[in-house]
Amino acid sequence: MDMLEIARRGLVLAGCGKMGSAMLQGWLAEGLPEAGVWVIDPKPSDWLKSLREVHLNAELPPDPAVVVVAVKPQMMDEALPALRRFGEGRTIFLSIAAGTPISTFESVLGAATPVIRAMPNTPAAVGRGITALVGNACADEAAMALAEGLLSAVGQTVRLADESQMDAVTAVSGSGPAYVFLLIESLAAAGEAEGLAPDLALRLARATVAGAGALAEASEESPAQLRINVTSPGGTTAAALEVLMDETAGLPALMRRAVRAAAARSRELGK
Repeated sequence: MDMLEIARRGLVLAGCGKMGSAMLQGWLAEGLPEAGVWVIDPKPSDWLKSLREVHLNAELPPDPAVVVVAVKPQMMDEALPALRRFGEGRTIFLSIAAGTPISTFESVLGAATPVIRAMPNTPAAVGRGITALVGNACADEAAMALAEGLLSAVGQTVRLADESQMDAVTAVSGSGPAYVFLLIESLAAAGEAEGLAPDLALRLARATVAGAGALAEASEESPAQLRINVTSPGGTTAAALEVLMDETAGLPALMRRAVRAAAARSRELGK
């Protein structure tokens, strides 16, 4: 199913906050006409209201190709019943709502409803996100391909073998940008403590993390090898890594604890 077919039947976007807006911008840039989009949002942004042909809080199409659920988890009890009439039909449901399992959708919409659960992350706002997705038994290859096509508008996609992996994905890539932002903060603060001006320290930290990330993504070498490449024996990097790689108090041990805590919390929220 291509953008023209989606536009013919209609795409419904329930919730248009930061992530929903990022996805909508991507779809429009890839050729989805505004007139093929219906948006449900009680507090639309000025940008959303400026899209003159988008159907904003209007009567929904009778048989939409896809319904993208992008509401906050606490709004799910209100949002899903309003979409029940599209269940157990041709409409594909794509959820990016954190912590809401596929079983929740099936209980409201019906077990025969194609449901795909996805976990994007905030770099989607600049087209550099990565989204993990998994479908229920009714989501066939065509449905998965459609979801991947829509999600690729804001970055990369990966398929999961099982929904149980979603808690770990949430802990690594869903929450992961916050860990990187903390790294930038901490690196800048450390530079400032060594005598750099705050604005210079922050500029250096931002560019270093962004550049290293781009290199890691583009290189065929592993992150471990890239680390070795810039570490001269007895040099400055080696001195820093001796601290960072301490087995009990270093970054690897701390990151394992952090990801474990995030995954545990994700499991709690999904109950």
